[in-house]
Amino acid sequence: MPCVKNQIIDPVRLTAEDGQYFFGYYDIPAFSQDMQYHLCHRAKVWKRLPREDDVVELGMIDMKSKEFLKLAETTAWNFQQGAMLQWNPRSPNREIIFNVLEGENYRGIVMDVNTKEKKVLDMPVASVDPSGQYALSINFSRLYDFRPGYGYAGLEDPYRDKNHPPDDGVFLIDLKTGRAKLIISLDEIWEKTKAPLGSEDRKILINHITFNTDGTRFVFLVRNFTKTPPWKTAVFTADIDGGDIYILSNYAVASHYHWKDPEHIVFYAQCTERSPQGLQLYLLRDKSYDVKAVDTDFFRGDGHCSYSPDRKWLLYDSYPDRTHYRHLYLYNLEAKKGVELGAYHHAPKLFEVSVDIR
Repeated sequence: MPCVKNQIIDPVRLTAEDGQYFFGYYDIPAFSQDMQYHLCHRAKVWKRLPREDDVVELGMIDMKSKEFLKLAETTAWNFQQGAMLQWNPRSPNREIIFNVLEGENYRGIVMDVNTKEKKVLDMPVASVDPSGQYALSINFSRLYDFRPGYGYAGLEDPYRDKNHPPDDGVFLIDLKTGRAKLIISLDEIWEKTKAPLGSEDRKILINHITFNTDGTRFVFLVRNFTKTPPWKTAVFTADIDGGDIYILSNYAVASHYHWKDPEHIVFYAQCTERSPQGLQLYLLRDKSYDVKAVDTDFFRGDGHCSYSPDRKWLLYDSYPDRTHYRHLYLYNLEAKKGVELGAYHHAPKLFEVSVDIR
């Protein structure tokens, strides 16, 4: 990647050495709206995948004192996305949302960080809309069977022996009432996308799902179970009620993404005939064939991409290089230039633990 190195000030450490600290996924804001607190997880293990009885602490860092303030615990977590810990958009300085294992079910929790008062949701949270009215849920047990780095280890998938069950798929949660309902089934998804996989019946699941910037639509990645990567990925978008489904890409290669606005999404992908530069970082327009490479000279490999709030910058990273370092970049979309923020050592065996392969 052509870029100017070491243009940014040195990083400041936020946490102590009393545990393994991490936040969660790249597309979820960690700071409270007033920038006083930074959410994070504190784990006791880090050299292996979490097991069903491994507890992680959930808390927030006071940005003035750097003190870790413990808020809760959970066994519903992983190293890729944590417990989906995030601020509630309806109360971005006071309420958090996260997942727990409660009895024989995973549940989402909405909690006041001051009073510790909790609201229990019907299902675990996978994405929250920007207004804080709704959340989307998927089957984290099925996801664990497919990619342990993203699912939860505590419960067996009740549809484990079914390739595309009509009772599983995308669920919409009303965050006010806590109730959830199925809005798109895996069977419906299979019927829309099965042709490219041939005549053989395949087991599918939803790996990633995210609301757009105004909560009117969402994107989700459907993947087929394979014993070893690579798998194939179909990219769907749909309205908040599960209607007006559109297939952006039908079982090709698609990886990390981030919504730019309600209609456009940046995607590292190779969406067959709509990817003139091959596997690359593209800007796609929802419900259309419009596609444009962002910068083929700069973005030469897969990475986690996220826009700045003003949409003028892209934060990007890399997979470990031959020296076992991950590189962090900041790219100016107007100037079409990027800088390297830093390079961070990645223990070689951790790549296998995280199972982070597209």
